[in-house]
Amino acid sequence: MFRIRRIADGFTPANARALQEVEAILAARFSAARKEDITGLERKLARPAQQGMAPIVLVAEDAALRIRGCILAYRFIKPSFLFLDYLATVPGRSGGGVGGALYQRLREIAAGLGLALFFEVLPGDAAHCKLTAEELEENRRRLAFYARFGAYPIAGTLYETPLSDSDSCPPHLVFDGCGVLETLRASFCREVMRALLERKYGALCPPDYNRKVLASIREDPVSLARPPRLRALVKPADGHRRLALIVNQGHEIFHVRERGYVEAPVRISSILDGLSGSVAVERIEARHFPDAHVAAVHDPALIAFIRNLSASMPAGKSTYPYVFPIRNREKPPKDLALLAGYFCIDTFTPINANCWPAARGAADCALTAAALCLEERRFSYALVRPPGHHAERRAFGGFCYLNNAAIAANYLSRYGRVAVLDIDYHHGNGTQEIFYARTDVLTVSIHGHPSFAYPYFSGFADETGSGAGVHFNLNLPLEEHAGVDSFMRALGVALKRIGSFDPHYLVVALGFDTAASDPTGSWKLRPGDFQTVGKAIAALGRPTAFIQEGGYRTRTLGRNAAAFFTGVLSP
Repeated sequence: MFRIRRIADGFTPANARALQEVEAILAARFSAARKEDITGLERKLARPAQQGMAPIVLVAEDAALRIRGCILAYRFIKPSFLFLDYLATVPGRSGGGVGGALYQRLREIAAGLGLALFFEVLPGDAAHCKLTAEELEENRRRLAFYARFGAYPIAGTLYETPLSDSDSCPPHLVFDGCGVLETLRASFCREVMRALLERKYGALCPPDYNRKVLASIREDPVSLARPPRLRALVKPADGHRRLALIVNQGHEIFHVRERGYVEAPVRISSILDGLSGSVAVERIEARHFPDAHVAAVHDPALIAFIRNLSASMPAGKSTYPYVFPIRNREKPPKDLALLAGYFCIDTFTPINANCWPAARGAADCALTAAALCLEERRFSYALVRPPGHHAERRAFGGFCYLNNAAIAANYLSRYGRVAVLDIDYHHGNGTQEIFYARTDVLTVSIHGHPSFAYPYFSGFADETGSGAGVHFNLNLPLEEHAGVDSFMRALGVALKRIGSFDPHYLVVALGFDTAASDPTGSWKLRPGDFQTVGKAIAALGRPTAFIQEGGYRTRTLGRNAAAFFTGVLSP
């Protein structure tokens, strides 16, 4: 098993190590390559779009985080296309589908950007290439491999013209429309070839050579050299058009039946019913992640307390905190029920036998959504309960036990900058507290002012971070009866701040309790408004994990969720 992720930069230890491995693999696989082409990847990623070429590095990692294969590609800006420079697997190991998975992921990235993909492959016939029979056969296998995806060499041009008498094997230029382009127009082909000859090979190709190659493009559309009797196996590159949906399957077991308790299982079924037939989704099973990812965010004492009290509760019984020993935290009672007040911030967040399994399952769903971001899935949605954004490092409350959004964001922070946008009606005090002194995770929240909205003690505008984290927390509290216009203005401010932070990944703490008539809120967003919000967030263009938080008016919850994700997935 392996996963594919995109390396954002070389600033984190995990990314720096991966880039070193990539350079070693490329050097081993392409001994004849120019050193400057396959080294200095950390510097190239730190200074993107040099000469109008922005690098893209993908790696396939196994469960031990060892790299089994990699891609180095470039996004050309003007004209706009992707160029695959190198694809390699670890020497001495069988492919195991790594090469095909890497190439397909690059196709999905291209399709998500609305771009075609180009790359070079050496010819497989002796008339064009003076190589051994074994080398020619290897080239033919490589051409057949790409043809299975619908990628074929461009025919009828002089691109394969040798530069000199010593140039014994000039490459084909191969075109893959990636579901974006069905044909290759002559004008676009000319722009692509000019960009490659002048920017990538500018030091090698003289102007006269370039003019001769470009003048040879006469057919419109340009012909492609499709191998005879080979049926193309074109894999769909449409992951960007679907919402990866991860549902906490064990959420139903956590059901508090007290009258008026709104955090009920019907919330999830309402959203699923709303999405059905309205939004293109792909159901994905939650993966199980080690407890270390939870402990990286929450104090082990809090984790142990929730797990142990949950395990000790009789079936059908719940315990609520009712003693809050603020005067002597150094001598806690031994009774677990009494100990609840050491960890909880309110009196209405119960613990029962099913609390820990449901909360831990929700954390796995959030981590799965985050992992999909690393794998270049554009949008993933952890549809979970219980929610999480009120859970702090050492405290729970507000129906929340483990901070799912914070766990996802912390997981992603190993691989690049992360922004957390909280659009729940209530301030995410837990998320703010967990990242308050950090600079690698930006936290932004739009919520009801704490003078009237839970949690009452957190979410003021002057809370901007502490220490190095000052200015990396932005609160946008709104008045009790804020209109849609006020919310949209705040959203504009939030998205502008996130854009200036330039995160590699985005986590959205998604609350629908901003909706009209929600029993826990006082605002009046309707389906059309949620659609606008979803489209605006998607316009940031970052791999995004949506983590479900509040939203309690089940009569409209499904319609609002469907409208929001319709906006997210709209062109």
